[in-house]
Formats: sequence, C-alpha cells, structure tokens
Amino acid sequence: MNLERYSPKNLRRPSYGYINVHPIQRGGILTEEAREVLVEWADGYSICDMCVKGRVDLLKTPSVQEFKYDVAEFLGMDEARFTAGARHAKFVIMNSVAKRGDAIVVDSLAHYTTYLAAELNELKLYEVPNTGHPEYRIEPESYAQTFENVKEKTGGYPALALLTHVDYKYGNVSDVKKVGKICEEYDIPLILNTAYSSGVMPINGKKLGATFIVGSGHKNWAATAPIGVLATIQEYSEIVFRKSKIKGDITGKSFGMKETPLFGCAPVYGLPIITLMASFPGVVERVKRWDREVDKARYIVKELEKISGIHHIGIKPTQHTLNAFETPSFYEVSKSHKKRGYFLYHELKKRGVMGVQPGLTKSIKINTYGLTDDEVEKVIWAFKDVAASYGIDVED
Repeated sequence: MNLERYSPKNLRRPSYGYINVHPIQRGGILTEEAREVLVEWADGYSICDMCVKGRVDLLKTPSVQEFKYDVAEFLGMDEARFTAGARHAKFVIMNSVAKRGDAIVVDSLAHYTTYLAAELNELKLYEVPNTGHPEYRIEPESYAQTFENVKEKTGGYPALALLTHVDYKYGNVSDVKKVGKICEEYDIPLILNTAYSSGVMPINGKKLGATFIVGSGHKNWAATAPIGVLATIQEYSEIVFRKSKIKGDITGKSFGMKETPLFGCAPVYGLPIITLMASFPGVVERVKRWDREVDKARYIVKELEKISGIHHIGIKPTQHTLNAFETPSFYEVSKSHKKRGYFLYHELKKRGVMGVQPGLTKSIKINTYGLTDDEVEKVIWAFKDVAASYGIDVED
C-alpha cells in the first residue's frame, strides 16, 4: 500500500483560498471561535474527559447539559439533543412515533435521506406534489388533500408528516405556519426539516406548528461534521428520548440512563459538539441578519440573469441564499468545448470561484450565504467574464 498518499501535503483542500459557493457548505464555515478550539479538542473522545453520568448531553464540563436547553430555546422548542446529522434525527423520530407499515406524508422536494429513513423504518411514503416548473412551490393546502388521499388508500390518516422548510434543489422557503395549522387540525405530528434554515434563519418551532425540528450542525450551524440537532415539544420528549429497558439474561446488565434512539450516551463526540457550542453565540446573532443575506442573494440573481439565457428557477423573488439557475447558454458552449460539461467548473476556478458542481452546465446551484460585498462582486464578475469570453451576450 502507498501510505504517502495520506501525508499532509497530499491532503490539501482543493478549495482552499477560493470563494466557495457550494450549496451545502456556506452555512457550515466555522466561526473564528470554533477554529480556536480545533486542536485542543481534536482527539476523538476528548469531550468525555469529565463524563460522570454516561451521557454527553448531561456533561457539566463543558456544559452540554445547559447547551441543549439553550438550543431548544433558540429553536422555540422544549427539548433538544444532538445526533449524527439531520438524517439521523429524522430516522429517530420516524422510529419512535410510527410503526412498521404506517403511512407518512412528505413534500415532493424532500431530501433523499427522508426517503431512506422511511425505508429503513419500513414505512409507506406518500408525497405532496409541487407546482412544477418554474417555481416548484409546495402549496400548504396540498397536505390536507394528501392526508385525505392516504385515508382513502389505507383506511387511516398518516402517522407523521414531514415538511422540508427549505429544499435543497431550488432553495424555496415553504409556508410552515399554514402546513403546521393543517397538521394540527388533523392531529398529525409535523417534522420540520431545517437542514437549510436553522442556524442561518430565525425559527420558532412552536409558533410555526412544528412537533419536531431537525437541523444540520455541519451544514448551517458553523460546526464540523457530522452533527445534527433534534428538538421537540414536551409531549414527545419521553418518546423520542426514551431510556433503555433491555436487560441481560445472564449478567443482568441494564442501561437505564441511556437513551436508546441516540445509541446510548450520544452519537456525536469531540469536535462536532465542541465547535457547535463555540459557534453558537455567533449563530444566535447571525440569524438576526438574515434579511441582509437575502438582499445580497436577490442582487446576485438579478446580475446573473443579465447573462443571456440564464434565468433563476424557484419561487420569485428568492427568499434564500441557495438558488438554482437554468444555464442553456453555458450548455451550448459545453457541446463543442474540449472539456465538455466540465468547462464551466474549470473556468470559474481560474477566476477564483469554486463550488459549482463539476460537469454541470444545463443547470447549476450556488449558495452565497455569508459572502462579503467584495466576494459577491467577484462571483458576479466571474460568471459574466466566463460568458463574455465565450461570446455569450451580457447585458450592461
């Protein structure tokens, strides 16, 4: 085996020093406070130094015990725990609330991990349709219609509903409050997937009508991966955070303090939880500036649409920093370019911008959260300069 490939010089990050507009990365960039603790807590089980009760969420040094309540308050919920990502949080909720064979309803823009969580729990999944091109909007009223369709097909209403607050394909912001009201009328618990919203947008779960909130620490809370957040209301806390009841038939071993769905003491240790804590004060403050981030995104959309053939898809005006574009003019260039669909990625990289998926030219996604005004202008210039260099018209 060639161990040289694992040397530090061969593990340099390709995007280091570039403006990175990758859709899943902007909200996960560490704060300076998080960077300060990286080396000190880098050992795998570092957070367990002062563990007494056998659960990370009960640690007092550092005070994860207080942190979980601060996170719950921040999200407008009653209880919170930390998971191995938003996908793990969804699995835990489905496993705790629904039974094998039950139906659940999800929006048709839901992330693939929603489907896998349902599959692993052996649930029947029904989709709420979207309006299709060009907005791909999820209409709240479609949840009620889908609930009725499920009852007609199965004889009962679904055990759970899930709404993706901001979808990963178009960056559409769904009307949670209306969906929450509908779920309340049907007495169906609502999972709100905030992987692209909590940590950058202000959210109050109870006011929105959410029973559960799942979030992604490494995607939008400025933490190292992998870490997710699961928050719920008091009524469901003992269900999703239930304690172990199993007992060994020979040894009599039991683990009554361990929360079974979270694999005992916790699914995350070390840097993920520590960086989540270190970044938390900054995250609490930055959600107050969300409107400014949306203003920058709208400016970028307006400027990129000055390139002939490029147009924004999704709800207009955009309400998020993640945005999708159809880019047929770049696609036409790719047909005769020696790098084919990879030309756009390479041309943007030459101009200091990374994050557009290599190989894509028909349509692209970018996320501009947290860019400085200067970086915003550089991103706009890079796209326009690529277009102009290949003879694509750019409006003055």
